[in-house]
Formats: sequence, structure tokens, C-alpha cells
Amino acid sequence: MHYQDCPPVSRGWIRGDGPRCAVERVYYCGPGSCARRTGVPFHNFISWQDQRSADLVKSWNRSCTMKTIHGAMKAVYFVTREKRSLAASLIVFSTQHVTFRLVWVLTHCKQVCQAVAEGNCCFGTIDTWLLFKLTKGKVHATDYSNASATGIFDSYQMCWSGFLCSLVSLPLSIFPKVEDTGHDFGSTDPSIFGVSIPIMSVMADQQAAMFGECCFDVGDVKITMGTGTFMDINTGSQPHTSVAGLYPLVGWKIGSEVVYLAEGNAADTGTAIKWAQELELFSDVQETSAMAYSVSDSDGVCFVPSFSGLQAPLNDPKACASLMGLKPSTNKSHLVRAILESIAFRNKQLYETMLRETDIPITKIRVDGGVSANDFVMQLTADLFGRKVARPQHLEMSCLGAAFVAGLGTGFWRTKEELKKLQNTDEAFLPKGVPQGGACSPSREYIPVVQSWEKALRRSMNWYKP
Repeated sequence: MHYQDCPPVSRGWIRGDGPRCAVERVYYCGPGSCARRTGVPFHNFISWQDQRSADLVKSWNRSCTMKTIHGAMKAVYFVTREKRSLAASLIVFSTQHVTFRLVWVLTHCKQVCQAVAEGNCCFGTIDTWLLFKLTKGKVHATDYSNASATGIFDSYQMCWSGFLCSLVSLPLSIFPKVEDTGHDFGSTDPSIFGVSIPIMSVMADQQAAMFGECCFDVGDVKITMGTGTFMDINTGSQPHTSVAGLYPLVGWKIGSEVVYLAEGNAADTGTAIKWAQELELFSDVQETSAMAYSVSDSDGVCFVPSFSGLQAPLNDPKACASLMGLKPSTNKSHLVRAILESIAFRNKQLYETMLRETDIPITKIRVDGGVSANDFVMQLTADLFGRKVARPQHLEMSCLGAAFVAGLGTGFWRTKEELKKLQNTDEAFLPKGVPQGGACSPSREYIPVVQSWEKALRRSMNWYKP
């Protein structure tokens, strides 16, 4: 089968019996079939940035069904005044969650539909796939943090959403069992590493980074700047109900403790920097901070980082990436500065949305991910927030968070206080005018620059038409 006939799927995997595309490379699919126990996937993965389900999402968001749901929830909110009902009256589907990418697969791949009908299909996120492969097919499971990030999981009821699955015709039978984040998931097959190793933790990327940063208290904020930016705040034992697009996630469930997070994200952070590098604006990404500081401003240039649309609080999948305000005097350093500024500006948008929505006092802000190595972005973020932001010595925190959970489960560490003692900081970036740390008013120096950028942002929205 030619690869055009076998498009990649979702942020998860699907397996089963019968004819399928046996994936070997991102750009190659070969025909084949095998027993269900082999777990050969029907498709490639689709990352969270994929936009192929955008038209399907838009169609559903404009449908009579959604209008009916919105109307009913508004009536419920009028009677109960429960914020959850208000959020439900405003909710719209997004391409970032698995839901409609999975619907897209079931719509476009007859092999998957046939396997579902025969009870021979299983679905899961990447952790589920790894767990399945490591145990040689013995375990088909996930944890609450990963499940809650799919958009198919009800974080209030702590189960797969039967209502949503019924609404969009997703079979509940294909979903994995949901276990605690700290749980004995079984052991790796001895043939893989030579010995059988117990798997004591399964955790989603951002939640694991949150745990690795020791953001255990209500009001702790973690910002991961990698391919995209993910900003999470610890909301404690209750999920946050958002009306602006923040997503209520299960941070972790360890025994009887359940911790929730509210998350906002910007999809194109590292993506924008990589794009600029491919245009040869610079050769080494480590040059970018010095290039940005080499000029006093961006010469009026504004960059909108929306190759994958705009997320909260704007929530526009049809927005385009753009450079505006170019002049004959514009040079590479101006362009690089505009790109780096745009990352900090999106941080500011997410942070202000989080403050407004959650009404939770911020206790600390920790920043990790590859882009956090850029001092210009870090300092500007601190200035715009008016708060200290701290960067760890090691920027990859997700692995550490999962290890922390596993270590607590095996008794290697006894308490979270022990983990806090292991926390390290490479550098703390203080906002201008706060020599001893703490908080202050955000820098007013950037107000006109941010206003120009917001104008460019509005002009980039709703660019792509169906």
C-alpha cells in the first residue's frame, strides 16, 4: 500500500487483527496482517500539532448538536449557577486533543472500523503503546494523567466519558484500563533488557515535568518551553473549570491523593525557532539570545508564532503564522528578536489567563524545556510577569518526575519533602526593579510593543478559510 493511502493517525496507537498498514517508517507503509497479539499498528502516530481533523472539528463546533448542548447547559447554569455548567455551555472541540483525530481515523480507515466491529482493536496514547511493548502485550493500560490529556476522559468523574464517546461514536471497548500514576503496572519482558524490571510509574509529559519540578503545592506554576509551550498551575484537589480554554488535567493520582492542574499551551515555540534556523537567520540556536540583545528593539517587526493555529485564550485553529512591520532597515537580529519576543508574549497571554481564570495566588514559577536555555526569553518572561522565574540545571524534567513517582512507590524516597531537597536551580531571573526577588508590576517598557504584537495577532486570526 502506498503511504499516501495510509495516513498517520493520532497521538496514540491502534492495533488489531486483519489487513492493515504495517508501519516501519514515518513515510513508508507496507501491506500486511498478523495476529492481534503482535500489536502491529494500523497507522503512524499523529502528533498533537496535526491539523487534518480541523474541518471535522469546525463542522462539529457549528453543528446543531453542539448548539443544543450549549443551550441546555446555559439553562442548567441559570438554575444551578455551577461554573462547570457555564464552561460546558462554552466548550468547543479542539484539534489538539485525541478525540477528533480518533474520529477522523474511524471515518477514513475501513480496516480500523472492521477491527472495532470484530472486537479486535485497541487504542492508547504513547505511554500505553510503550507499556504494551515492554510487557510483550500483557498490559493494555494507562494512568490518570495521560488519560486526562486525551480530551476523552472525564476528569470530574475520573473515567472515560461515556457521553462524549456516544456523542461522536467512539467505542469505549478500545480504550485502555486507567490506573494510578504510581502503580505496579507489571514488569518488562526479560528478553528486552536481559532481566525483568518492574514498571512502577506511568505519567504524562507535562504532569511528569510538574512533578519533577516539585510543584506539589496549590499555586505552583511550571512552564515547559519545548516544541510548544505548556503552562500548568497546581489547582489542588479539585479540577479547574475554565471558560477561556484552560484544560483541567489530572496531575497525578498516588494512592488516595489526586492533584489537578489547569493547563494552557502555545503550540509553536521551538517550532518557530527551528523554522528561523532553517531560513538561515542563524546557524547555532545558542546565538539567538546574543543576537536579540545586539539590537535595542525589533525595529517594529512583529512575529506571530501560529504554524498550528492559536490556542488559549484565543482558540483559533485557522490562524496563520506571520511577520509584520518589515522595513528596509530590518536585519536578521531584528527578526530573531521579534521571534523570541513572540514566545515571551504568548507566555504573558497564558499567564494572565491563568491568573484571571483560577484566582489562585502564585507561589512559585519554574521553567524548563530546551527553549528555557535562552536567557533573552527567560528575562523577558520575568519582566512581563513581574515575578521571579527559576530555571533548573537540567532542562529535561519529565523523566525525573516519572522517576520520582516510581521512587516513592518503591520506598526509595519516603516523602515529597525529600524530593524538594534534591531540587536545584541553575539561574533565577528577576524582573527589572526587584533586586531581592518577589513580585512587582510587569515592565511598562514593553506595553507599546505588546500592543503592536496583539494587533498583528488579530490580523493573523481566521486566515485559513474552508
